[in-house]
Amino acid sequence: MASGQESATAAQRAAAPAPGAPGDDGGGPAGGPGRLASWARGVLPRTLLALLAGLALAAAFPPYGLWPLSIGAVAALSALTYRRTARQGAWTGLVMGLAFFLGLLKWLNVIGWDAVIGLSLLQALFFVPLGAALAATSRLPLWPLWAACLWVAEEWARDRVPLGGFPWGRLAFANTATPFTPLAALGGAPLVTFAVALTGALLACAALRAWRLRRALATRAALPAAGATGLAALTVLAGFAVPVPTDADDTVRIAVVQGNVQQPGMDFLGRPMLILNNHVEATLQLAEDVRSGREEQPDLVIWPENASDLDPHRYPEAYQAIDRAARAVGVPILVGALVDHPTREGYVENQGIVWDPRTGPGDSYTKQHPVPFGEYVPYRDVLSRFITRLERVPRDFWPGDSTGVLDVGPARLGDVICFEVAYDGIVRDTVNDGARALVIQTNNATYGRTGQPEQQLAMSSLRAVEHGRAVVTAAPSGISAIVAPDGTVEQRTEEFTQDVLTGDLPLRDARTVADRVGAAPEWCLALGGLLAWGWVVARNRRADGADGTTGPAAVPPAPGGPDRADATTVAAPGSGDRQPSVPAAAGAAADRTAESRTGGARPPGGGTAPDPARAKQEAGDRPA
Repeated sequence: MASGQESATAAQRAAAPAPGAPGDDGGGPAGGPGRLASWARGVLPRTLLALLAGLALAAAFPPYGLWPLSIGAVAALSALTYRRTARQGAWTGLVMGLAFFLGLLKWLNVIGWDAVIGLSLLQALFFVPLGAALAATSRLPLWPLWAACLWVAEEWARDRVPLGGFPWGRLAFANTATPFTPLAALGGAPLVTFAVALTGALLACAALRAWRLRRALATRAALPAAGATGLAALTVLAGFAVPVPTDADDTVRIAVVQGNVQQPGMDFLGRPMLILNNHVEATLQLAEDVRSGREEQPDLVIWPENASDLDPHRYPEAYQAIDRAARAVGVPILVGALVDHPTREGYVENQGIVWDPRTGPGDSYTKQHPVPFGEYVPYRDVLSRFITRLERVPRDFWPGDSTGVLDVGPARLGDVICFEVAYDGIVRDTVNDGARALVIQTNNATYGRTGQPEQQLAMSSLRAVEHGRAVVTAAPSGISAIVAPDGTVEQRTEEFTQDVLTGDLPLRDARTVADRVGAAPEWCLALGGLLAWGWVVARNRRADGADGTTGPAAVPPAPGGPDRADATTVAAPGSGDRQPSVPAAAGAAADRTAESRTGGARPPGGGTAPDPARAKQEAGDRPA
């Protein structure tokens, strides 16, 4: 028995790499200056690269709009997690995710940098399982496919939880005017995300294969790299084969009024009636232009979200102002207004109201998805004790329970309010319920000149292609815009100006494939990625059971900690080949030495003594 223990101990000593030796990637600085230097060489470069990849991904979104960086960022994360342990992948994902959301959501600093950091950290947590799963599935055949599916799964989860989810920052929203965009007409935003992620993962695969070629320049060895590159190119070009229907069944003349606000920021409302009077004034000027022949008579007028900061049903001055504007222009106005809930005291509804010039207020749509901490405060009784800033949301918004399909004059429009444009289901249900064009009533005055209005307008462009509908965005301070069914922004305003957009809006009845299949592509792709990850976890557990181990703790850790690189075998980048490393060879030599000391003793059942380094590597392959 003592001889067997001595053999195992000798093998461990021989298998453990010296600080800084090949295979010692480090997992922590414990163990002295040498270990600290080894850890820094292994972990810090990967951490810095993940941080840069996250910032690059943020730059792929508006207002910068460098969309190819979305492909590069996905490729970087795939390469950085390739054949890593689950903990390494999770850490890499967290760093990249945090850098990404800090760059993407910096417009929240209008509220406070604590809001930026808090929301960014929450969203970055979704990149932790993403990184771990990418590391685990990178050992599977067709791993770029599983990587793309896992990106869809990450967005699927982030779009739904917590508190209804926060879909900002989806790969699809960085690709709203790119070769990938037409794919939205087939499978919605999730299919666009899948194509972008697949392209990035394939390029990472090609790069890893090419890295291998620096040691063995051979035509046969170059074929996998060329094949991955070719598949990536085909994925990019696939969108050009997708038809984007734009033919109008009918048209309607519209006017979009941007009345402007007093000032940007949290106090944009100013004194009561100020914003409402701005929109009334701009509409009266439109009516004068029509009478003088400078402008063609519109069929309907669209005002933005919160155009009336007072409930017109309860404040006669607000009612009379809106009614005066509607009678002057002579056509219905879709008015954005805050309305007191009719039966629940203390609650308010965010509505779009059809205001007829003869009969006054008629049908309305109530926003279905109020923004947490912006339009209602979850757990108000508890959180208000610690966060005094929540007093700026004195009343909670009550959610609506139906889609915003409204007959506004001769047009059947689908009303979607503000952040709802980011949610697939809300927009899709509105189109499937009969909307012939979409209206996004929004109020971005709080975040003016921060890049947030550009990010939201990009979503409108994607929705236009996804549903084959023209999209009108109306904002009190901008950016207001008219978007064609092919996603082209035909007209747009500048921020913090009073302006009126007029034009012929195409109305369409046909539904796209994406409207018909609904969320099925998203569920299938997400499930495919999760099943691949689950298969790896189950396989590793079966292997542990066969070896009589229970996980990483069953084997004493080698120097360098749990974050060290594969110590038993060295995988050529981009390949499935595994070659014995120096530590593994040393471990085998130690086994032979110990065996000779014990007279050739072997473990019961034959075979050789267990290789702790290999057991450590196999345990490390398992996702944490």
